[in-house]
Amino acid sequence: MRVLLVSPRFHGYHVAIAAALSARGHDVSTHAYDDHGTVAGRAWHQLRHQLPHKIGAGSHRRLAREQTARAAEVVAQARPQAVVVVKGDTLGRQFWEGLDGLPRVTWLYDEVRRTRWTHERLAGLGPLATYSALDDVDLEAAGLDTRHLPLAYDHRLVPEPRRPRTPDVSFVGARYPTREQVLTVLHEDGVPVRAYGRDWSSHPVDRLRTWRLGTPTLPAARDVTRSEAYEVMAASAATLNLHGDQDGFTMRTFEAAGVGAVELVDRTDVGALYESGAEVLTFADLDELTALCERIVADPAWTEPIRQAARARTLAEHTFDHRAAVLEDAWDTA
Repeated sequence: MRVLLVSPRFHGYHVAIAAALSARGHDVSTHAYDDHGTVAGRAWHQLRHQLPHKIGAGSHRRLAREQTARAAEVVAQARPQAVVVVKGDTLGRQFWEGLDGLPRVTWLYDEVRRTRWTHERLAGLGPLATYSALDDVDLEAAGLDTRHLPLAYDHRLVPEPRRPRTPDVSFVGARYPTREQVLTVLHEDGVPVRAYGRDWSSHPVDRLRTWRLGTPTLPAARDVTRSEAYEVMAASAATLNLHGDQDGFTMRTFEAAGVGAVELVDRTDVGALYESGAEVLTFADLDELTALCERIVADPAWTEPIRQAARARTLAEHTFDHRAAVLEDAWDTA
């Protein structure tokens, strides 16, 4: 079938989803609805939309209208036989009306409360998939066509060359207060932590991009690509997967395991996906996390079976190819 994938450009995950759909025999075209093009285009976006919003002089309504118009035009030109939408909460009625009569499914990788979606808006969209188990229950109770669909690992993105192993306990991701607290405690306890990302970096460009003056006093590096993040996690003594106020499991859950990293995850309910102690390592508090880090750094051989088991489980059950099959089944019921 001719499948149109409409998705944010967030870390290039739309490329992984498109490849998985293509592997199932579909002719896939992709529209990244929040792609602002070149460096000049992204700079103009910052000046026209982000800066006014930051200083309270504007809203995102104009941006949403522009994204909606572009996406609706793509639907009209592509004439797809099925449509997969990822998130899509900024896209307005013009876009969704253009999908009337088409097999489609919308995959939400955030909790509904974190987006512009409401149950009322979602009710007219057709089949839904959500990474949030709690949202799945709520949406079903509201009478919506929903299924729980966790995120996944992009097994086609194989990092080369592999980095040599390091004694670092890494964290790759955005800086939130709870995450900063965890890394700070580990650092103060003598654990060799290192954070990666623009929010952590002291580089002047990163401070400008994140609208801040200061920077945390933690060992940190600048942004890495997704491929580089895979390398960093695999090479680290261990890598942190910190959720905080989320009930869905992050993409990092599957990526860290998929590259054969030693994943330290703050969710003891990960058992439905991975076996704690054998495939990932879970912790309930910072004292337990510190003790795990100290053991991992002191005895790297202990973690080798965990690395191998995590990767094997991921490739067997948790790739984007596995998720694409569920999306296909969902649009078949539209």
